[in-house]
Amino acid sequence: MQPLKPGATIGILGGGQLGRMLALAAARLGFDCHVYCPEPDSPAFRVAARHTVGAYDDAEALATFASSVDVVTYEFENVPAAAAEVIAACRPLYPDARALATTQDRVAEKIFLSFGAGVEVAPFAAIDGEADIETAIGVTGLPAILKTRRFGYDGKGQAKVGTLDELREALERFGGDCVLEGLISFESELSAIVVRGADGLAEVYDIGENRHENHILSETIVPAPLAAETLAAARALGLAIAEKLGYVGTLGVEMFLVRDQGEERLLVNELAPRVHNSGHWTEDAAVTSQFENHIRAVAGWPLGAVTRTAPVRMLNLIGDAAADPLAILADPSARLHLYGKREIRAGRKMGHVNYLDR
Repeated sequence: MQPLKPGATIGILGGGQLGRMLALAAARLGFDCHVYCPEPDSPAFRVAARHTVGAYDDAEALATFASSVDVVTYEFENVPAAAAEVIAACRPLYPDARALATTQDRVAEKIFLSFGAGVEVAPFAAIDGEADIETAIGVTGLPAILKTRRFGYDGKGQAKVGTLDELREALERFGGDCVLEGLISFESELSAIVVRGADGLAEVYDIGENRHENHILSETIVPAPLAAETLAAARALGLAIAEKLGYVGTLGVEMFLVRDQGEERLLVNELAPRVHNSGHWTEDAAVTSQFENHIRAVAGWPLGAVTRTAPVRMLNLIGDAAADPLAILADPSARLHLYGKREIRAGRKMGHVNYLDR
């Protein structure tokens, strides 16, 4: 790809906090950003050079948006496939439509991971309706986790099911088109944040250990307190997956650490074809943030160093946790990032804080 020149415009599909942080990183490199999002008061709008309020199924508005930019990326994986096709017909789209299609459907993703990338995942089976239940249980057993194939995040669209009746109730509630996953007894959850350029060169940030509350990421500890061999294996998994996808940009790879008869092994849980919540620590504790490296990758620029500069704990500010920013900043090790959302609501990600040297 031909590298973009400073002053070029990068289009971003999605106007949430990830789009906001991408736009800020792009501005520091001399790029303008044009953000497209259906929500009229999107946080990314307030830091971008231009914005368009439009639906993701409005082909005419998408084509007009694409014609105004030099390259397009996105901040979330639930961009409809038809929208991606409209964009890709007009301008380069990174990560590409293949990566998007693979990662926005949990069944397609697990098939790719198992057979395309050759990595281990939890047992899984697609369930489209009642007729698939018996076969699926034969694969995963019970208890298990039922998930919608699309549009799930932060615990939404999934349910733990321990009996046949619970499975049927959850399937009816989700409306079919699901995947049943075997319940994994894991010791910890890790994430590898991978960045890969169009030239195939790739880097992996230090592996983080993730902790959740109410199915929402609460904090990420870096470096993860694990054996060097396990951390090296996690990095290798992330690199292999990005290469198999032919990926361009930042990729989040979520993994489970399983201890089996005293031995550690890694199972890949999910992929996120975008900058990732567990990589927010890179803004303050890495030479180059995940956001800047994503912009560099989609612009055809050389990647920046991913070296960690300090131990760090990233804490998500959810709901009222963001209500008193002055108290947070009373800690001199705190680096505060608020997302500009107008209303504090329970369960809503309002910002995050990176505590250095923790």
